[in-house]
Amino acid sequence: MSTQPIITALGGGHGLAASLSALRHLTTRLTAIVTVADDGGSSGRLRSEFDILPPGDLRMALAALCGDDDIERRWASVLQSRFPGGGPLGGHAIGNLLIAGLWQQLPDPVDGLQMVAELLHVKGRVLPMSTLPLVIEADMVGHDGDSPDEIVHVVGQEAVALARGTIVDVRLTPTRPPAAAEAVTAIRDSDAVVLGPGSWFSSVLPHLLVPDLCAAIVETKAQRILTMNLVPSDDETYGYTPSRHLEVLAEHAPLLRLDTVIVDPSFAEGDRHLREYCQSFGADLVIADVRMKDGSARHDPLKLAAVYSQVIDFS
Repeated sequence: MSTQPIITALGGGHGLAASLSALRHLTTRLTAIVTVADDGGSSGRLRSEFDILPPGDLRMALAALCGDDDIERRWASVLQSRFPGGGPLGGHAIGNLLIAGLWQQLPDPVDGLQMVAELLHVKGRVLPMSTLPLVIEADMVGHDGDSPDEIVHVVGQEAVALARGTIVDVRLTPTRPPAAAEAVTAIRDSDAVVLGPGSWFSSVLPHLLVPDLCAAIVETKAQRILTMNLVPSDDETYGYTPSRHLEVLAEHAPLLRLDTVIVDPSFAEGDRHLREYCQSFGADLVIADVRMKDGSARHDPLKLAAVYSQVIDFS
């Protein structure tokens, strides 16, 4: 392996941005593969109006990989900024409109993302996990307080993310969506593949529900690293231990094997079965402080980069 490893990170939203912000300290040979099922906010509005991929998570990944000089970081800030007010543009992120505008000119969404990346001097590459906008659906129990055992069908990433109850199954529509060819190639050609952190059912798990992506993750010769969240979420995975997070992955991708699982000590504490669950995946458990110093539930990019540098093989 070269001194600059080839790394692919998968996820969406703030979780993927956290791993990218860390990994960019280790390599410029970095690819982000992003979920495309968002249907809320600015992304949902643009998706509905123009029948395009939701641009929001892709925008966040591009901003996380912007260059380091003042102009490039200013561009990152512009991408993330939103129009104020309640008018037609109110709430739209400027980066979402830029991406959507380029997609009106370019038939291939990957080409449009590459054009934005070149404009911003992005250190790496951002790809959608599929070139089709996808829909997340979930079956839940406990959603209805009057009928706690009744299974309720929830449709849409925003609805799944905010729904109260226990998710017992999650799937994508269409059920066997095509993967972006470039994303499959990136995974297979990588030295390391990083999954997580992020919303477990709506950002992390969807990659394993795209057959060709899942096969690439299972079959790649790359190191497979799972980065856990810092705390259980108060919605999708309320009350979940790290072990339960791993159990969910095994339920939906039984052939998945991992090399390393990274967990912050505050989340690992009290989970007596965590090491055993990691071993069932073939993974080493790395318990390391990766939380921001202010104690918030955010990953510190420098701390996380230090852990990645220790577990990724640079030889």
